[in-house]
Amino acid sequence: MKLFVAVYPPPSAVVDLTARVARLRVGAATAAGLDVRLAEPAHLHVTLAFLGEVEVGRLAEVEAALGSAAETARAGWTHPPRLRLGGGGCFGQDRSTVLWVDVHGEVTALRTLARLIRSELRRAGLPYDGKPFRPHLTVARPGDRLDPSDVDADRLALDDHTGPHWPVTDLVLVHSRPGPRHTPLATWPL
Repeated sequence: MKLFVAVYPPPSAVVDLTARVARLRVGAATAAGLDVRLAEPAHLHVTLAFLGEVEVGRLAEVEAALGSAAETARAGWTHPPRLRLGGGGCFGQDRSTVLWVDVHGEVTALRTLARLIRSELRRAGLPYDGKPFRPHLTVARPGDRLDPSDVDADRLALDDHTGPHWPVTDLVLVHSRPGPRHTPLATWPL
């Protein structure tokens, strides 16, 4: 089963971002019927670790590692980190172009949490993507279905977006299936 670990913004931040994205060119393209692979509001998240394919029989080990990371993080914080979404950027090019919104606020605490998660996964001998952690929230995967100048205009338009602050209250283990369909499997309080 394909797994990732994430934090989810609350409904108020999702509504704010969704309204902003609807006014972008990717939003207009979606409204016109072009599949620019706009992220579903219910799936908007910040990935802290991508595990990829993990055998079902190792799920208990994954949960134990994440529980330990969440407990360690909680013990080191006086309060859950507060974040906000704003600004934007792009990854990739051509078919692999991704439009994302940046994460601001107490990002150092989020980086610490991602580091703790990866450390516990490594200690348990579990797989994870070792790419450097870059906190962001993907809003669309337009690929080459939208002119690059339109994607760049959306990236620039996101620069003046400042979403509401929100506390990171839960760490979530998610099962990802094609579609995309995301199913939360376990949650730990932060």
